[in-house]
Amino acid sequence: MSKALMSISRIGLGFIFLIAGLNGYFVIFNLEPFIATSPEAMSLFEFGYLLIIEKSLEIICGVLLIINRFVPLALALLLPIIVNIFLLHLFLDRSLLLLAVILVVMQSYLLFCYRRNFISLLEKKPL
Repeated sequence: MSKALMSISRIGLGFIFLIAGLNGYFVIFNLEPFIATSPEAMSLFEFGYLLIIEKSLEIICGVLLIINRFVPLALALLLPIIVNIFLLHLFLDRSLLLLAVILVVMQSYLLFCYRRNFISLLEKKPL
């Protein structure tokens, strides 16, 4: 059961970020996005390079999660993005708050499942 839930969370999180990243590139190239974007979120990206970097990371991490490669790295890179998404929808735009909560739950569960990969980051004296 837990292996199945872990796979569902990993693949689900991967697809969400792959689609969101691709949708962001539609915005970058001034095309009509296939998923509506939050005006509040877009106002935070005054400089185009921030949106390009974030959406590129989302695509890369989404693919890594889907193909089950470098999963701890992808989770570590997505963590600040997910926290930002959650806080944005909690305080500025409540329209996608449910999706943000789902992202936090899936990310938290996967971080718990891969906790052994992160334990060395908490060592007081590294080797």
